[in-house]
Amino acid sequence: MPVKAKLPAKRKRVSKGKVEAVLRADVLSAQDIVHGFSTRLKPGAKANPKPRLVPGLRPDDFNLGFVDGYPREAVERNRAAFIREVGGRGPWTLVQMKQVHSDIIHVLHEVPEHALNGDGIVTNIPGLLLAAKTADCTPVLIADPKRRVVAAFHAGWRGTVKRIVEKGVGVMRRDFGCDPADLRAAIGPCIRACCYEIGDEVHEKFRSQFAYADELFVENFDVDPVYQKYPNLFLTARAPGHAEISRQIHLDLVAANRRQLLDAGLKERNIEVVGDCTACHTATLFSHRKERGNTGRLMAVIGLKS
Repeated sequence: MPVKAKLPAKRKRVSKGKVEAVLRADVLSAQDIVHGFSTRLKPGAKANPKPRLVPGLRPDDFNLGFVDGYPREAVERNRAAFIREVGGRGPWTLVQMKQVHSDIIHVLHEVPEHALNGDGIVTNIPGLLLAAKTADCTPVLIADPKRRVVAAFHAGWRGTVKRIVEKGVGVMRRDFGCDPADLRAAIGPCIRACCYEIGDEVHEKFRSQFAYADELFVENFDVDPVYQKYPNLFLTARAPGHAEISRQIHLDLVAANRRQLLDAGLKERNIEVVGDCTACHTATLFSHRKERGNTGRLMAVIGLKS
């Protein structure tokens, strides 16, 4: 069963000091590899954003996905600015997926003519920027600096339970001869365990697939803020004198994908977690859950220089 413990404290919603508009991982800082994780701040932004009292997408947000209420032309401009910030002058071809919460992985030996249905892309072609869009799900970028191979994955809970990242490392080994010991991986901004409450169905799906599944969950019975402040309101005649408090189960997607990378053979020192909880930090990140669907999309990209 999950550990019965209090959830980790939520992080402060606005970080101190300069807020980076594009996040990068040290483990992916090889000379011929470019990568980046976008935020809702435009590249070049210097000031800390103000806390958002009302969640939702704003016209000045650096949104990189085609969503209702945000002009398509603005998305195109934002994507061009993001590519310039990540890759410089290029030229670069942005390769995207029509993400379907699957374990479908595409291996590219040539430039695709249209968007790919799936949630993973692997290539050794220079000049391609492989992209994964998120707004709570987990973006994972992997690179092999020796063999010059890169990969991008979109891992929500469905993709995670299907082992898309673990399978992705297998694809890199099979198709390009990559040694997992040489691989470098970055896990980007996503919803963290502090905010990601799930139901019994998701809980059981993970328990049916992973022997270590219980390590990925935190179960807490004492989370109701009303109960915490006014416990006497819940007194009953039943022993031991209090009404039963409904439990909450929270999933740690970062831990789940990190464990898959380790099981696939990556070295612990070559795995880096970048960014904060999307639900805790809506001033700088998009969160589909926290903003009730009215939000934009982040983008994680990785590519090889020509």
